[in-house]
Amino acid sequence: MDGLELIKNVRQWTNVPIIVLSARGREQDKVTALESGADDYLTKPFGAGELLARLNVMQRHTRNAIGARHAVFTNGDLRLDLEKHEVHVGRDTVDLTPTEYKLLCALAKQVGKVVTYQQLLREVWGKNAQENNHYLRIYVQHLRRKLADDPMAPKYIMTEAGVKTKSICNASWK
Repeated sequence: MDGLELIKNVRQWTNVPIIVLSARGREQDKVTALESGADDYLTKPFGAGELLARLNVMQRHTRNAIGARHAVFTNGDLRLDLEKHEVHVGRDTVDLTPTEYKLLCALAKQVGKVVTYQQLLREVWGKNAQENNHYLRIYVQHLRRKLADDPMAPKYIMTEAGVKTKSICNASWK
């Protein structure tokens, strides 16, 4: 697997910082890596001091992002713990695939808002999946089943008919 595939695969299940270390110095190589999900790109040869400085920046940004966002999302019986990567409905732990978890997190980040298919496809599957609405329909159906969310009387995920959007019901972050 090449580096770009690796970045895309890692981005499917985590937002861990990624710094690309490469001998390729063309602007297009850097742009492609950054658009694929890398957070920084360092061209060889480089000094140890520069690498350490960039790692410190990544660590600082990660700390700030974690401190800025709330760690636990709740909506009725649904609890999404971002730090532990756990989802609970009532007392039951819900096992989600990495893609289902990423979709639920994307919906939770936009709590109470209408989110377009395109927004969700881009955030969960990447910019090249924007025409694959069937992915979203299938995964929302899986999420609803696992969360015991009746599509006819939704508690967690609502579909706005005619607008082709998804929204998560009103909830809160703690």
